[in-house]
Amino acid sequence: MNLQNIINEIEKVDPEVYNKMDGRRAAMKNFTNFGSKIALAALPLAIGSMFNKAYASPTGTKDAIIDVLNFALSLECLESEFYKAAYAAAVAGTLAIPTGAPMMAIKTIRDHEVAHVNFLQTAITASGGTPKIYTAVNFDFTAKGTFPTVFSDYGLFLAVAQTFEDTGVRAYKGQAGNLMSNKTVLTAALNIHSVEARHASHIRQMRKVNGSLVPAGIDVKPWITLNQSGIATSAVQASYNGEEATTQATINIVGINGFTAVNANIASEAFDEPLTKEQVITIVTPFFA
Repeated sequence: MNLQNIINEIEKVDPEVYNKMDGRRAAMKNFTNFGSKIALAALPLAIGSMFNKAYASPTGTKDAIIDVLNFALSLECLESEFYKAAYAAAVAGTLAIPTGAPMMAIKTIRDHEVAHVNFLQTAITASGGTPKIYTAVNFDFTAKGTFPTVFSDYGLFLAVAQTFEDTGVRAYKGQAGNLMSNKTVLTAALNIHSVEARHASHIRQMRKVNGSLVPAGIDVKPWITLNQSGIATSAVQASYNGEEATTQATINIVGINGFTAVNANIASEAFDEPLTKEQVITIVTPFFA
């Protein structure tokens, strides 16, 4: 979840949000021209100001917007606490994340998630709301006992991390279509989406090196093949169902234009399929205490 996801969800609650914020669109556009650190520091307060001006009433639609922001916060807290716990376990010696690049990669992802949480908390406060606080006690990363050794088995940890990342990429794509009417926001959203996809790819490459929990005959690639999770458990399958699609924009791309090398595997790998918000909720609910 990120800024563009949040705006997209708000547009679902109030389709006229951009009209209400008219006159401030240029400010939104200009953020893309700032340095990332400046933009990240300024955005929460700026967004809060925009929302307060767009919705004069302290109730009604504004309350719905705060609900959307708090839902986004709950998802970011889930990921943040997951990587924080994993890194702490590695430092304590109970989770054997290899030193060097693997340890640094997990630390970087952890820091990204912490930054997202801090951003959302500030944005909610600036918008006149109260952030819902989620800490480690609010989550069960064993998924009610499904993954009991997630923070002591490096292979299992990577498998769960991959599932979180792959789910996030598909969830984000599920919302992107609603941004088509605003090219500036869509462009920024797709830029951020590409970074999230690279995170997912990196975790998958870490799994390939580790080689644990990989079914026989399956090659863990940087992308998803058909509806294969590449994980030796059916518990994560909901995050991958639907990825076997080979038809895009009504065109079946298997063997497209006579390229017989484009088989079902390659066709499915070429695109990520979207997940709805309801599907994402079903997937992550077991991880909440």
